Amino acid sequence: MNFEIKYKDGRGRIGNLKTPHGMIKTPALMPVIHPGKQTINVKDYGAEVVITNAYLIYKNQDLREIAEKEGVHSLINFDGPIVTDSGSFQLSEYGDIEVSNREILEFQERISTDIGTSLDIPTPPSVKKERAQRELEITLERAKEALEVRENLMLNSVVQGSTYPDLRSKCADKLGKMDFEVHPIGAVVPLMESYRYSELVDVVMASVSHLPDSRPRHLMGAGHPMIFGLAVAMGCDLFDSAAYILYAEDDRLLMPHGTLKLENLHEMPCSCEVCSNYSPEELRSMEKEKRTELLAIHNLRISFAEMRLVRQAIIEGSLWELVEQRCRAHPFLLDALRKLKKYREDLEKYDPPYKKSAFFYTGPESLNRPEVYRHLKRLERIPTKKRLLLLPRSRKPYSEHLYELGDEFYQIKGDPLKGQLGEDVQVTVVDVPFGIIPLELDQVYPLAQNESPNDYDEDSIKLVKNLLESYIQNFDHVTASAKLVDQFRLKSTFPSIEKYSINQPLEVVVDDYQRIVRIADYQFGEGAGENLFNDSVQIVKSRNTGKIRHVYDGDELIATLRASDGIFVLAKEGARRLHRYLPYPKNRVVVNKDAEPFAREGKSIFAKFVINCDIDIHAKEEVLIVNEEDQLLAFGKSILNGKEILDFNTGQAIKTRKGGL
Repeated sequence: MNFEIKYKDGRGRIGNLKTPHGMIKTPALMPVIHPGKQTINVKDYGAEVVITNAYLIYKNQDLREIAEKEGVHSLINFDGPIVTDSGSFQLSEYGDIEVSNREILEFQERISTDIGTSLDIPTPPSVKKERAQRELEITLERAKEALEVRENLMLNSVVQGSTYPDLRSKCADKLGKMDFEVHPIGAVVPLMESYRYSELVDVVMASVSHLPDSRPRHLMGAGHPMIFGLAVAMGCDLFDSAAYILYAEDDRLLMPHGTLKLENLHEMPCSCEVCSNYSPEELRSMEKEKRTELLAIHNLRISFAEMRLVRQAIIEGSLWELVEQRCRAHPFLLDALRKLKKYREDLEKYDPPYKKSAFFYTGPESLNRPEVYRHLKRLERIPTKKRLLLLPRSRKPYSEHLYELGDEFYQIKGDPLKGQLGEDVQVTVVDVPFGIIPLELDQVYPLAQNESPNDYDEDSIKLVKNLLESYIQNFDHVTASAKLVDQFRLKSTFPSIEKYSINQPLEVVVDDYQRIVRIADYQFGEGAGENLFNDSVQIVKSRNTGKIRHVYDGDELIATLRASDGIFVLAKEGARRLHRYLPYPKNRVVVNKDAEPFAREGKSIFAKFVINCDIDIHAKEEVLIVNEEDQLLAFGKSILNGKEILDFNTGQAIKTRKGGL
């Protein structure tokens, strides 16, 4: 395997793909180079990898002779990695081409391309399923033949299946069991050209969810910058398009929010060298050839800038905010964003739970993000009490700013509170976007690290109502502040509620021990808190902030509560206790005998040494490193999720914190 993941957000990942002519940093845009016609040196504008058409070279005698003699890199004057297409585009356009699958594969090998492609059948959208099935079988047969033909060639194998998700998944499953390096998702250009982005989501998700995580996915023909963020968030790593030149020939400028026509411009739209040095009038008055070249340069600059922005967003953990911004550029892109709600369970498994960036609510679509889905699932780990007190939002962290509760409350269920809050009362803040936040968790990421408008939108109100209706079933007695009832219009949800006043102020205090126990439950699973921390532990707080920093049992450090995200980082004793409590293989990564001594020494664990793991592990979570007998060797932080750890054979899987256990 030649691919390694470095950073993750959503299903998006920054990775390194090794090729004979250099490393490709993904996600990456591959400009299409037309052999024999290219006038722009795309490397000057940011291209690290390009794609060209092996069939066009093959059928042109002059180009063919040069390529076979000097190689494709010399032919198109590009010394970096080159991907070649097999002629499938021409096959889709003209119905037939003058080369066989074997011939075009052998030709790609001879011209020293880095990543070649078999001659798949690009079945267009919305054809009859019988045709899609028939052509899919041909694609699979040609994929098998490609493996027989190749000698040193890295190979693409294209996922087909028209707009039938089950066929896409079937194709991905079968190709994933074969020895390919990259998997393009083909025949999607007609969907993008007709703005059928919602269907594109189904096609992409049906494909990537059945492809090996250890191989890059290439969304063929996706060259408009406004689609990059969405496609990357779904797990696409490579993009190609001739859009930069085709749009330029039509006097159109690519932008992350859409396309601009030169004829309508009074001002240039960005700060690239073209927009900085020329006015719209000057460009319109130029000769066509010169104008096309300049507009193509602008289109390249914008496209590569957007790809850099996507990569930066992955590193920061702000990819979803970028996707939401971009998808508001067009109504049909917004449809696509909303379609992702259908796949939130899959997306949550790949989305790291802890990020550098805060959660910014940008609209109702933010309610469908993996973070919200994960929080609501993890709430099930928190044991309930007899009584529930529901309070409105305040400044974060909530437990430090609940100054003005008021004296008016509504009794939703059972008996009313009588002033003093006892241990049997669960105090919970109700807020957007996470809905229900037990006060013990108010410092945990992203419950404290998020911002949303004070004026709740209708979708948020509806979500909270639905959540509360289910949540209060866990309690015998439920009280809510009058302010909260008014904010979320709960009288319509609970028509029989009665209003009453409390004469003495309610004092809301979070018990430190309850806080650490509930955070551990939320992080590691129900019951983990009491097994990590007995009631005799010593809790040490920061002198500067007054917040919990460390938990000891005598002189033995159990865990540290990380200030940046409010989660526990285990110490040796904490890892031992967690290992004793959690059943195998929960939170575990199992290494083979070769890696065992390195793990004991505290060395990081590479994926190729892992023989089993908890499939539910997320990236950036605390994990236990054990041997085949479930002996605890070390502990650390996962870099990949459970499925990725098992699928990869290169790169780090776990960053070990401590060994020698």
